[in-house]
Amino acid sequence: MIEIKVPTVGESISEVTLLKWTKKDGEYIERDEVIAELESEKATFEVNAEQGGILKIVAQEGDTLQIGSVLAQIDENAEKPEARTQEATNVESKKEEAANPQPAAAAPKEQPASQAPVTSVPNDIKATPVAAAIIADKKVDPKNITPSGANSKILKNDVLNALNNPGKKPFAGAELMSRNVRTEKMSNLRKTISRRLVEAKNTTAMLTTFNEVDMGKIMDLRKQYKDAFTKAHGVNLGFMSFFAKACAIALQEWPSVNAYIDGDSLIFHDYADISIAVSTPRGLTVPVIRNVESLSMADIEKKVIEVAGKARDSKLTAEDLQGGTFTITNGGVFGSLMSTPIINIPQSAILGMHKIQERPMVVNGQVVVRPMMYLALSYDHRIIDGRESVSFLVRVKELLENPEQLLIRKDPVKTLLEL
Repeated sequence: MIEIKVPTVGESISEVTLLKWTKKDGEYIERDEVIAELESEKATFEVNAEQGGILKIVAQEGDTLQIGSVLAQIDENAEKPEARTQEATNVESKKEEAANPQPAAAAPKEQPASQAPVTSVPNDIKATPVAAAIIADKKVDPKNITPSGANSKILKNDVLNALNNPGKKPFAGAELMSRNVRTEKMSNLRKTISRRLVEAKNTTAMLTTFNEVDMGKIMDLRKQYKDAFTKAHGVNLGFMSFFAKACAIALQEWPSVNAYIDGDSLIFHDYADISIAVSTPRGLTVPVIRNVESLSMADIEKKVIEVAGKARDSKLTAEDLQGGTFTITNGGVFGSLMSTPIINIPQSAILGMHKIQERPMVVNGQVVVRPMMYLALSYDHRIIDGRESVSFLVRVKELLENPEQLLIRKDPVKTLLEL
């Protein structure tokens, strides 16, 4: 019998929370299989089986555990059971059918696996085979369905309730016209987010300056080169690479925006490690893309996809989240038109992107409709003066409205004329 203990996940982390078991007590597991998910105050991570054998669970989901505590035991001498038959794998869906009989007209008959329809259920939404078949047949939007199964799985009755009560989506786990109140334990990640936000408000002299940028040239450039870019690099050309590159250039020109206070000293950075705010179901995380000033546009896009995917799948490590010198957050993906982002301490500034919206603008004395975005730069006034913050944001605006300067960093005509 061997013990599986909580691993060390960082120098400053002394405890973690057991989010869930991915294997059941008494189940036979193979070596290196994922058996549990843990959450520290900085990230979530998986625990793998050190040996194959029968799993004996010791800690329970939701428990707060110290580093080195025993999670489970594995009987490596146990004999491996025979593989389950195909009939056993279909028990869950058959039990659901028996427990929830419906008229034949209410739902399509369950088809054999070889004839199962192609469903429109996204990969991140779990549904039983019967529920998935109804979703596909009735073209139900999974977002309008409240799952009631284990681990937020959509059951057949959930789909039927959505069909019978269009436009009346109850809260998760509640009936229509419910007055229930629920209490949930705050996760370590949410505790950390709460503590850091309050600390940022209480320990920095935070101000926000605003500007707006005409996104027309970037949108035209993306439209013109998107297919060639995808073919050449295997990734789409998004907005984040333009913003990250523009910020990296502006940070070099205004180094105090890329610095922070450490006691009585100012720590400056001769590189741009930019944190990208990513929203996940468990909360906001800010993984870091390192040396953005040295990366190509394609490299930045690949890194954005990589860190966003790791955040979504709870694969971020402590190293992924440490050491950023500046942060970019994009509230525009949720429809935000303007906001005042909070500094990601110990950094001294954060840039907020927002929704692109067509607005009437005066250009050369004529009123024209342009795709505009508001930008917000929140900064620590203890280290960054008003002149520096405004000049930094104006420079970012200039680079975005003239994307050719992202390559040579100067106006091409002025460079030609040596001005």
